[in-house]
Amino acid sequence: MSELDRHMGLFHLTMYGVGLILGAGIYVLIGEAAEFAGNSMWISFLMAAIVAMFAGLSYAELSALYPKAAAEYTFVKNAFKNNFFGFIIGWLTAITGVIVAATVSLGFGGYLTQFIDLPITISAVFLIIILSIVNFIGIRESAWANTIFALITAAGLVLIIFLGFSMEPIEPIDYFEAPTGMTGIILAFVLIFFAFIGFEDMANVAEEVRKPKKTIPRAIILSIVITGIIYILVSLASIRILNWENLALSSAPLADVAHSAIGVNGSITLSLIALFATASTVLITLVANARILYGMAKSNSLPKFLCKVHPKTKTPWLAVIGTLVASVGFAFVGDIVVIANIVVFAVVITFAAINLAVIVLRYTEPVLERPFRVPVNVGKFPVLPLFGFGTTIYMALQFEVEVILVGLVIIAIGSVLYVILKRRKDFMNSD
Repeated sequence: MSELDRHMGLFHLTMYGVGLILGAGIYVLIGEAAEFAGNSMWISFLMAAIVAMFAGLSYAELSALYPKAAAEYTFVKNAFKNNFFGFIIGWLTAITGVIVAATVSLGFGGYLTQFIDLPITISAVFLIIILSIVNFIGIRESAWANTIFALITAAGLVLIIFLGFSMEPIEPIDYFEAPTGMTGIILAFVLIFFAFIGFEDMANVAEEVRKPKKTIPRAIILSIVITGIIYILVSLASIRILNWENLALSSAPLADVAHSAIGVNGSITLSLIALFATASTVLITLVANARILYGMAKSNSLPKFLCKVHPKTKTPWLAVIGTLVASVGFAFVGDIVVIANIVVFAVVITFAAINLAVIVLRYTEPVLERPFRVPVNVGKFPVLPLFGFGTTIYMALQFEVEVILVGLVIIAIGSVLYVILKRRKDFMNSD
């Protein structure tokens, strides 16, 4: 069977991670964060960065231990010696990836209407198809495209930071003002955690990374630190230009911040950059999702045809097509805030499992070589994954009942799919 090509080094993988995190979330959800937390939303971003780092360190240790595609599935299956639990975590990762790709492509379509009179859904479908072709052509091309997108996306946020800190605010700002107190800060933290997710998909391209046991942990930590600093500075800069009340009312908050600072040219510039930000998120999500399907098929948890690698492009082409079809299907779903909450709920469950996997493997597989270990340990016991596990469980309890129910329905569908595939495999084996 053909293998995937190892083209990505530390720079490309770090930019891949930065591109994953600096996507559509910050461009859309900062207004929602302002509504909940007011001027104190930077605290929500700081909290989200800390929780992301807990999970990121756990991913770093496990990625160095098991540098395989379908990372979450592999980590959980090996930690708990349970195919079903591993399958459900892999399923959650795959289905949320498809939903993110579809929803963010709709965000792209929305920004595009400012320049071209084209229905949003049509634009979204075209974007998914074009970026799926890039995904098929090869990981090297995808990595370069993403690096360019990530740099442009970061440039837009750096522009906001520059404008915010180079201008004197119109009135004195209390950076600890929160309209609904700590409750609002926590609600904003749970919502904007969506803006941090994505780094976990770095582990899913492990089989296309050079020296993965060293490169992946470093790239994960670097990408979270870089984006965390940018997000906190953007949140502080934004309220220096536009007060939180107006920020909360905006459907294109950062474009309005730029418009307020430098006029119509600012909003046009930020809208253009937002096109690259959304395209970057869609591309990376499509790339990672295809590798999840590939890795699970390679481990016999999904139909075997999904792990076929194209002999010329060295990409999992049938998994690419499967991700394309599913993403186009979900492109007919709407509200990004509702979808963001559903995705964050599923990701939070996944992160809880990953943090727990680090703790379990320290005791069940103590002799395995760990090129990277989560710092702060009491004997074998890793302290930070325990904090990460507790925090993610707390976050899971903060969602509305409707969001939790949708998450449970997704898990139930995955459970039914697992039973069907297992029975089919058992039947085939009996023949």
